[in-house]
Amino acid sequence: MVKAGRPPAGFRFAHESEANFARFLDFYRIEWRYEPVCFPLDRDDEGRVTRSFTPDFYLPQFELYVELTTMKQSLVTPKNRKIRQMRQLYPDLKLKVLYGRDYRKLLFKFGTLA
Repeated sequence: MVKAGRPPAGFRFAHESEANFARFLDFYRIEWRYEPVCFPLDRDDEGRVTRSFTPDFYLPQFELYVELTTMKQSLVTPKNRKIRQMRQLYPDLKLKVLYGRDYRKLLFKFGTLA
């Protein structure tokens, strides 16, 4: 788990858009945690998790999970299925999905084009 500020030495985000989003959050002094929770979606007959979903960020002050989906549209469909299932299984959790276009608009609006 990484809090706002400088990640530990050797830490790497899974994607450059995540690193840019973390810098954006840091700039606005919004506390964040990177991939803090993995939510089980499916289990086998013995109760072992067979499918899960890990949102990219958690913003504690807003009690909000954020998932960045900046990949090609053709790859988004499987992720959208997981997101729908997560919302069904965990209806009280707040989750915001930022698609590529939304993400770019956000960075552009606040003057931090990545």
